[in-house]
Amino acid sequence: MPELPEVETVRRGLIPVMEGRRIVKAQVNRPDLRFPLPEAMADRLTGATVRALRRRSKYILADLSTDETLLIHLGMSGRMLISGAVIGAFHHPVPLKHDHVVFDMEGGARVTFNDARRFGAMDLMPLGAGHKLLDGIGPEPLSNDFHEGWLASRLKGATPIKSALLDQKNVAGLGNIYVCEVLHRAGIAPTRLARDVTAAEVALLVPTIRAVLTEAIEAGGSSLRDYRQADGELGYFQHTFRTYDREGQPCLTCATPIARIVQSGRSSFFCPHCQR
Repeated sequence: MPELPEVETVRRGLIPVMEGRRIVKAQVNRPDLRFPLPEAMADRLTGATVRALRRRSKYILADLSTDETLLIHLGMSGRMLISGAVIGAFHHPVPLKHDHVVFDMEGGARVTFNDARRFGAMDLMPLGAGHKLLDGIGPEPLSNDFHEGWLASRLKGATPIKSALLDQKNVAGLGNIYVCEVLHRAGIAPTRLARDVTAAEVALLVPTIRAVLTEAIEAGGSSLRDYRQADGELGYFQHTFRTYDREGQPCLTCATPIARIVQSGRSSFFCPHCQR
């Protein structure tokens, strides 16, 4: 599932064709994705101007001139794909089976939400209102609200540190890939209990999380399986993975083979020597 860097990359890719532009026509090709789509969604979106494109955790939020916000979640395989101008004329690909929502934008660009597995979601809510999918999410890791004091206050239980960092109530947007990478850089084993992480290690975790996410965003995210950027290009951060999906390969720090265990149904990759 796309994590914060992938969603942020998609948001940035959509800004030039959506932000400040009117939705000339919205087309909704099915009644539901992961859950039912909003009533009269196409009519409510058609004619609206996208005032701003924001991100909260793993969700894209489009604030509209109609005083509603469109919430978009990519799910496992969802893509927001852009088609547009070629040699002075606008050409768009032939619609595909899983093109569920289509936005024809002012200026001629088209944005298509394609989702083969239909684990994605879209919803409309009043501008400034909360949403059940956003309730209880912790601070954004690249914001000033995420700091050493906050993280220390959340790492008090008998939960493994890996699970604690995946908990969206503790920090927004982190997923399996980036937590594996963060813990390797910080030298912390994924099996360590959150309450046993020292103050010095917490102080190291905060800038490490920010560094890993920033590098991943600059690389366009990590392309594993279905993820693509909004322009259809692959992300490239997977080429710099230190642990994730590298079971049996040598640690880039000490050459010890990377190990893999399963925690809460997810694979954890780590170096048994560097991470304690």
